[in-house]
Amino acid sequence: MRLDLDNLPRDTALLHRLVRDMAGLVEHRDGEINRLQQIIKQLQRAQYGRRSERLDPDQLALGLEDLDADIAQIIESRPAPLVTEPLPARRKPLPEHLERTEHLLDVDGEDCARCGGTLHPIGESVSEMLDWIPATLRVIRIRRPKYACRQCETVMQAPAPERVIAGGLATPALLSHVLINKYCDHLPLYRQSQMFARQGVELERSTLAGWVGGACWWLDALHEKLAQNILASDHLFADDTPLPVLDPGRRRTKTGRLWVYAREQRGWAGTDPPAAIYYYEPDRRAQRPKDHLKDYKGTLHVDGYAGFEQLTAKGDIILAACWAHTRRKFYEIAQSDGSPIAAEAVRRIAKLYAVEAKVRGMVPVERVAMRRTIAGPLVADLKQWLEAQLPRIPQRGKLAEAIRYALARWAGLTRFLEDGRVELDTNPVERAIRPVALGRKNHLFAGSDQGGKRWATVCSLVETAKLNQVEPYAYIADVLRRMVDGHPATRLDELLPWNWKAEKSIKR
Repeated sequence: MRLDLDNLPRDTALLHRLVRDMAGLVEHRDGEINRLQQIIKQLQRAQYGRRSERLDPDQLALGLEDLDADIAQIIESRPAPLVTEPLPARRKPLPEHLERTEHLLDVDGEDCARCGGTLHPIGESVSEMLDWIPATLRVIRIRRPKYACRQCETVMQAPAPERVIAGGLATPALLSHVLINKYCDHLPLYRQSQMFARQGVELERSTLAGWVGGACWWLDALHEKLAQNILASDHLFADDTPLPVLDPGRRRTKTGRLWVYAREQRGWAGTDPPAAIYYYEPDRRAQRPKDHLKDYKGTLHVDGYAGFEQLTAKGDIILAACWAHTRRKFYEIAQSDGSPIAAEAVRRIAKLYAVEAKVRGMVPVERVAMRRTIAGPLVADLKQWLEAQLPRIPQRGKLAEAIRYALARWAGLTRFLEDGRVELDTNPVERAIRPVALGRKNHLFAGSDQGGKRWATVCSLVETAKLNQVEPYAYIADVLRRMVDGHPATRLDELLPWNWKAEKSIKR
C-alpha cells in the first residue's frame, strides 16, 4: 500500500484509522520477518555450529535462498513511511574495476518551479545499481589475402593461425567458458548445449565433448608441472573421494577415485602458495598413493585410511593424523545416544582447537612453544582419560571403537606438538574435495576413465587458481591462448596460477 503524501485526507478520524491499520500491518509483517530470521539463524547454527555435520550444505543454501526471498517480498510490500530518512549503507561498495555507465536525471529548466527564481547547483546525489549484460556469442572472421608474383609466379599468403582444436570453431575464450561451466560451475555439457541453442547456435553435446578433450590435451602438461611443484613440498594433505564412472560393458557405473594432495602453509606463515593436485584412479588400492608419492619426502596429513600406513615403510614419509575425523566419531555417538563419555571427549578436543585458533599464522617455532605449553597437558590428560574409560564400556560398541581409533593413531595425532608446520586436521584437502562432491550431484558420473582423468586435470588448475584468488575463466583462456601461440615447454612454470597472477599484476 502506497500513500500519496501530497493528498492526505483531512478527516482526523480517518487518519487515526489509517494509522492504526498501518501499525497493525507493520506489526504483523515485522513478526513474520522475525520468524523467518529466527529460522535462518537456526539453519546457520546447524551449518556452522555444533550440528554442522548433520545438515547437507546444499540443502541449507536452497533453504536460505527461499527464506531470504520471502523476507525481501515482505519488506517490499511494506507501506511507505510517512517520513523517510537516509539509511546507513550496509552493503559493500561495488568493485571499482566494473564498467560505469552514467545516467543523468536532472530537473526541468533552470528556474524554481515554486517561485520562479534562478536555481544554483549545491551538490548532487549519486547512487549505483548493478546491471547485467547477457553473454554474447560472436564470430571472428579471419581474412588472409593471397598475393602472386607475375615474374616468378610465386603465391604468398600469411599462415593460418594455430587453433586449440585442429579445424575447430572454438576460440580459447569459448573453450575456457565450456571448461569452467563444466568443472567449476558444474553444468553438464548437455545443459550447456541447450543454453547455446537458446542463442540460436546449435552445438551438439558430442561437439562440446570433443572440445573438452582437445583443450585438456594442452592442459595435461601444465597438470604435470603443477604436480611436480606441489609434490616437491615437505608438508602436504592427502585424501580421496569416490567418482562414479560409466561402465558400458556392465550397463552401470563403477566407482573410481579422485586422489587429492593439497598444500596449505598459510597457517604457519609458509612462503609456498596454496595448491591442490588431483589424480584419477579406477580404484582405491593402497598402491595408488604409493605411486603418486614415490619420490615424496616429508609429513603427510591423512585421515584414517589404512592404505596410507604403507607409505611409511621407507621412512621418508611421516603421517600426521586428523583430529577432525577423531572428533567426528565421538560427536556422532554423542548425538545418537547422548553418551556422556563421547560428549566429554568432544569437549576436550574442542579445547585443542581453541589453542589452534590462537597460534594460527604464527611461525612454526612459536606455534610449537605455545602448543607444548597449553595443548601438551590437555593431550596427555585426554590420553589417560581415554585409556581409563575403555575397560569400563562394552568392547564391541561404537564408543569403544572410537576410543581404539584414537589411541591407535596417537603418534600421528600428537605430531602437531613436535612440528609447528603440522595442522590439527586435514581440512585443507577436505575443502578441495567439496567441489568434486558438488560436481557429482550435477554430472552424476564421468563418462569413462579418460573422462575421470580430464576431471582431475581441470580441477587441479581451477581449484589452485581459486586458492590463489585467480579468476579461473580468465586464467584458463589466457593459458590456452599462450600455449597455442607457442609458449615454450621449458617455461611452463610461468603459467602456474600464482606465477600467472604475479605477472598480470606487474603488467597492470
